[in-house]
Amino acid sequence: MSWWRDARRLARHARQRRTESRDERQALRAAWAIERQIDEIISSHRTIVAGPWLSEVGFETLYWIPFLRWVKAAFRLDPSRVVAMSRGGVASWYADVASRYVEIWDEIDPVECARRMTERGTTKQLDIADFDRDLLRAFEKRVGGGDRVGVLHPSLMYRLFSLFWSGQRALNFVDAHTRFQPVTPPRILDAAQLPREYVAVKFYAAHALPDTADTRRVLASIVDRLAERTAVVLLDTGLVLDEHSDYSFSRSPRVISAKPWMTPTNNLGVQTQIIAGAQAYVGTCGALAWLAPMLGTPTSAFYVDSKWVHAHLGVMLRACDRAAAPRFSVIDLRALHPALSLDPVGIGHES
Repeated sequence: MSWWRDARRLARHARQRRTESRDERQALRAAWAIERQIDEIISSHRTIVAGPWLSEVGFETLYWIPFLRWVKAAFRLDPSRVVAMSRGGVASWYADVASRYVEIWDEIDPVECARRMTERGTTKQLDIADFDRDLLRAFEKRVGGGDRVGVLHPSLMYRLFSLFWSGQRALNFVDAHTRFQPVTPPRILDAAQLPREYVAVKFYAAHALPDTADTRRVLASIVDRLAERTAVVLLDTGLVLDEHSDYSFSRSPRVISAKPWMTPTNNLGVQTQIIAGAQAYVGTCGALAWLAPMLGTPTSAFYVDSKWVHAHLGVMLRACDRAAAPRFSVIDLRALHPALSLDPVGIGHES
């Protein structure tokens, strides 16, 4: 009977609308609670620590720092009150939101840091763990004479944007809580150490670009072809600082490794400077590929398995538009080599 089917359909739609309305109210309440917490932290008039940042580079460049810029604008936070805590010599990333920078690896050895993160069980800073508290106490003791500080912890950002990553909020929610703009690189290296013209390359193993024989072969051919046209500077660190491992490539006279210039406390800063001076950046989709366009460098980001990056690509494309950044191209490596496998052999987590 058609009237019965119509009645059931109307009832189903009514239930769906009630569920959607309830979910919407819950998401709004969650967002408001986080914003109230941020307001309370800033209203304390204490020195504010932004961090410590211990998670992936990709989340730092695509979400955390743009989120801090939104906090600065929305809550009128004076950067002179803010100290950024991160690792790898990235003070320049935070220059517009924090007047001071603390290098985490001046406080703790990278090996010990990796051990503490393993104890944590996740790279995502979903809450303030004992490790975070230890770093904050060390900062208070060394810099603040024991005075308490306010903490803008990464868990605030993770909790807020989980509403987007889980599908409860649309992309415009991230738009409303981020600010994207160009980043000024540091000056760590003597520019004379670099070629006059070059392409910066960083391919590392990740879920989006798993480490297989076919993947290595195709990436090596890309590096070889680039080296036929121009100098190539490989951003291989030679350091074991996280779960991502750099791909190795055979050397030609036109392929230069940046490894000798890097230490744990400067490696990300050195890579930032090299990318900013390059004609182009070519690398794994994620991490520094999110940063490169903000340094004014045209970028080509490669992946094999899009499910690890698809939520972030929309944010990145919108970010490039909002910041008037140069070209950002995303390339499925299987388009170059259709036989590439999606065998889950890769190392690491999404970036």
